[in-house]
Amino acid sequence: MLRVQIISPQTDAPGSGNATTALRWARCLRALGHRVRTAAHFDGRTADVMVALHAHKSATSIQRFHELYPGLPLIVALTGTDVYRDLARSARARRSLEQATCLIVLQRLALDELEPRHRRKAVVIEQSVRAPNARERATQRRVASASSMSSMSRGTASTSRSSSLQVVVLANLRYVKDPLRAAMAARCLPPTSRILVRHAGAALSPAYRQRARRETRNNPRYTWLGPVSSQRARSLLLQSAALILSSRLEGGANVVSEAIVCGVPVLASEIPGSVGLLGSRYPGYFPVGDTRALASLLERFENYPRFGDTLRRHVRMLAPRFSPARERAAWKKLLRAL
Repeated sequence: MLRVQIISPQTDAPGSGNATTALRWARCLRALGHRVRTAAHFDGRTADVMVALHAHKSATSIQRFHELYPGLPLIVALTGTDVYRDLARSARARRSLEQATCLIVLQRLALDELEPRHRRKAVVIEQSVRAPNARERATQRRVASASSMSSMSRGTASTSRSSSLQVVVLANLRYVKDPLRAAMAARCLPPTSRILVRHAGAALSPAYRQRARRETRNNPRYTWLGPVSSQRARSLLLQSAALILSSRLEGGANVVSEAIVCGVPVLASEIPGSVGLLGSRYPGYFPVGDTRALASLLERFENYPRFGDTLRRHVRMLAPRFSPARERAAWKKLLRAL
């Protein structure tokens, strides 16, 4: 049994990806028989191993653990902002990589961003998700059935709740998420489209809060729901025909794993963090920040059921990679090696 200290820096974002990852890893490590503490900062208490999320934001904790316990394993998990932004401009983040015994990345393409000496001590641990239960699967079948009928209901314009085709955005409102791209794309859809966008996530600035509220008032195809619980977010996902992920950068978004395991197609901006999870041949990408391209992808998804079926088959094939058993096995192997 090991005493494991997980460091997850506090953010202003309820339900943030880092917090979700830290909680899941704590459950995973406890299931393997280890004692786990989680905190925002390292307080100096004795531990056999530290796991720190975010090379830049956790740099102070990483350095302190390294100085107090130089012979003990120090695992640094690299986030999207680490891999695709901070390593290039933050000396603190680069120092964390030097001090780490082992690095974790959340998808394979992140390895390409590391120098060879750092890549050699990096492992990929993809984020797992619990598979839907029978009741959730029933919800899924109803949504799939409604989606397959979408191209048969083309008469007059209608976005009523009873005839709508719901797609969901599960992202906090901040710059790297490009959070209102789906709302802007929905404005480009023809009057006959049945697509409605529902968006759950906290606004991390007054400006984004005002924009989301204004968009909800003025755009009949878009509704901002504000922050929701993880259970509510999963319910929204299962009630939706597709997930839209419009991020400018991601390390390997947990919501993509969630959609894959739940069998929900993803319409994603073509960034390494998503391609590393969905694969280079996945047909549901659009260029980052391209409103028209996303609108065209939504039209194709709505009007051509075979396209939606192709996306669903693709995510179903990927689902076994994101099982909790596989993630636990990866952690067991890593800790044994250390």
